[in-house]
Amino acid sequence: MAAPQKKESGLPAKLAERILAEVDEPQIVSMCCDVINIPSPTGEEGRMAEYMKAALERLGLNVTWQEVEEGRANVIARWDGECEGKSLMFNGHMDTSNTGDEPFLTGLGYKPKAVIKNGMIYGLGIYNMKGALVCYTHAVRALKRAGVKLEGDIIIGAVAGEIEKTQWGEYKGKQYRGYGVGTHYMVNHGVLPDMCILGEPTDMNVVLEHFGSLWVRISTHGIYVHSAFAEGRAQKTSTRRMKDVLDAVVKWTEQWEKKTAYGGHQGVANIGCLQAGHPWRVSRTPDRADLFLDLRVPPTMTLQQARREARALFRELQKQYPDYGLEFETFVSVPGATIAADHPMVKAIEANHQRITGKPAGHDTVLWCSDASVMTRFAIDTVNYGPSSGPRDAEGEKVDIKTLVEITKIYALTAAELCGAHL
Repeated sequence: MAAPQKKESGLPAKLAERILAEVDEPQIVSMCCDVINIPSPTGEEGRMAEYMKAALERLGLNVTWQEVEEGRANVIARWDGECEGKSLMFNGHMDTSNTGDEPFLTGLGYKPKAVIKNGMIYGLGIYNMKGALVCYTHAVRALKRAGVKLEGDIIIGAVAGEIEKTQWGEYKGKQYRGYGVGTHYMVNHGVLPDMCILGEPTDMNVVLEHFGSLWVRISTHGIYVHSAFAEGRAQKTSTRRMKDVLDAVVKWTEQWEKKTAYGGHQGVANIGCLQAGHPWRVSRTPDRADLFLDLRVPPTMTLQQARREARALFRELQKQYPDYGLEFETFVSVPGATIAADHPMVKAIEANHQRITGKPAGHDTVLWCSDASVMTRFAIDTVNYGPSSGPRDAEGEKVDIKTLVEITKIYALTAAELCGAHL
């Protein structure tokens, strides 16, 4: 009797080799350059969505166009399995962290123009997260070209509006509608896989947990007068009052950072914005000053509890400064996300990472948010695992071509294993 065929990465060795042979580095590089060269800041994802639609249709997938709002869409591509096996989604956002027009961001990786240098691809969006969208596409292409059949479905979701930004006050319009708006639309409109891989820039670490975020506004009010008539009344202006509040908030953040330390990270309370008055009319005392906080919330703390903590600070400020006209508001609430270390999807990624790279995959808990916040609230088990290359620096976004090829292979083998690929 012949010895049973050796299995690697949960698949028969010959099937795995057949799939891997179809991963094409030049085509991966070419598509990466294409997507970088399509500017797609938040609110302007339309051209990128059209490109993804065409690319996924060429693979023979069943593609759905979800118009989130005018000029913005999700592109959902499905490869239906032959029976009721588990379904896996690859989810990635098309909007970029920056616009490419920021004068203070001069590195190659902050511009929507692809540059290949020293084995790296530079360009806006390559790791957050257009590179992952390319890897998803070419992982499915490899499976298709290998001639496999599936028991469960594979879905690729290219979504709008994930970047951490939101509307507030005069900052209105689709360019401010981020923080998961596309994935919210997707799951609210019937796209419900069993599990999901998010290729956020994790440096090929498996991110099992990430923090959530709560955005808080605290405002002071004061007299509004011409500078010439403010003599002796400086302490009644909103800006002087805000200094008192700011000092108290800074002291409070030290407590927050200790209380919310988790997963090897100190907690974070970022004073992200201070706003008052108008530079074109400095001859007036501003009637109101605003302080904006980003509180990173560990996945073990509810957002309600985080809000109570922030509101308790506000109540203490009210007691201390009853005449300051203080206001309090929370205007972003994004929960943290977790997945079990022994989840079959995590174990499959780990095994395939080991096979392709020759090294075990690292694990991480991160302070940034992802669309796992949305997916897990719909009982879709979600893990972050994606391509990036090293720390963020003045050069901007860049990814090693070798990393992109390796991730594509890992995605292909993982999808084949979880969705029951066979010949």
